[in-house]
Amino acid sequence: MSHSNPKLAIHGGNPVRQTLLPYGRQSIDEEDIAAVVEVLRSDWLTTGPKVGEFEQKITALTGASHAVAVSNGTAALHAAIYALDIKPGDEVIVTPMTFAASANCVLYQGGTPVFVDVEPDTLLIDPTKIEAKITAKTKAVIAVDYAGHPCDYDALSAIAERYQLALVADACHAIGGSYHGRPVGSLATLSTFSFHPVKHITTGEGGLVTTSDPELAQRMRVFRNHGITTDHRQRAQSGGFFYEMVDLGYNYRITDFQCALGISQLNKLGASIAKRQQIARTYDDAFRPLEYVNLLSVRPDIIHAYHLYMVQFDLQKLNMSRAEIFAALRAENIGVNVHYIPVHLHPYYRQQMGTAPGICPVAEAAYERLITLPIFPQMTDDDTHDVIRAVQKLAR
Repeated sequence: MSHSNPKLAIHGGNPVRQTLLPYGRQSIDEEDIAAVVEVLRSDWLTTGPKVGEFEQKITALTGASHAVAVSNGTAALHAAIYALDIKPGDEVIVTPMTFAASANCVLYQGGTPVFVDVEPDTLLIDPTKIEAKITAKTKAVIAVDYAGHPCDYDALSAIAERYQLALVADACHAIGGSYHGRPVGSLATLSTFSFHPVKHITTGEGGLVTTSDPELAQRMRVFRNHGITTDHRQRAQSGGFFYEMVDLGYNYRITDFQCALGISQLNKLGASIAKRQQIARTYDDAFRPLEYVNLLSVRPDIIHAYHLYMVQFDLQKLNMSRAEIFAALRAENIGVNVHYIPVHLHPYYRQQMGTAPGICPVAEAAYERLITLPIFPQMTDDDTHDVIRAVQKLAR
């Protein structure tokens, strides 16, 4: 073995680093902690003033007129599908290359998710394959800004307009990104966000929907509060007790201390995305010359938010399976992950929805080769280079 290509740790070599580098993690500082403590000492822990303040900050960021904060990203998707009045018999076009919640939200309302394959170079939903799947029952399209790369919203909006469909952007990976100069959050009928700890900004758990349609916004506000027309704070301000439940909603409320954390985190979003983009550029430069690594494409005139950084490995050139590559990188203490098992391959979908391998061949082939590499703002240059060295070691 030459010194330039040392033995993989999984085969008894020394790992590139001594401690595990996770694929993502939250970043909490003293300002964040102080913001939460201030609310804990206040009169309102939930349905208080910080919720509206957080919503206003998101509308300022995204350019949407309305924002409705909820308990998590899945609740945001559910609220969006509810707002669109999806019901049994309705079909909604979804992508397989996402977390299950992007399709599950359709099932929650009794609708049927219809899977459309992805583009081979970006793994975003392929607009050229959507029209073949539209029927008289189709009511909406859910596009996922996979990894933080906004979808082709010009093409998607044209299809939505032609067939009078609602367009939902699952923008949980893409806050702070933009498409042709327009911010993520203003590119669809409804846009959903998640504030889970691995996302760009966190509220612990939390989610939000943006829209410029006041009726949809009002439907979601009632929906997050059991289907009741007023919340506790509104009744406290008016001195009344009376409330009416007008629909079957859920308790999808978010707390004031979570929103205080979100407001504080938003102040650091620009710096966070800049750091993620810097890490991605370093990775791109290092991996582009490697013939066994295929990078995902980035389209011109978009700002990529880089929630995730994933590569596709050429299994033939490496003579390794994805499972072997995964295990080898883990042994080097690189906390790789996989995003995602295509949704239609999950046992629930196969058993309940009758989906099967073969319906989204591009996504299925990509899944076999995909690995997510660490990317988060507190990574040091040394951390980034450890990841690069581990990937280079695979070329044994």
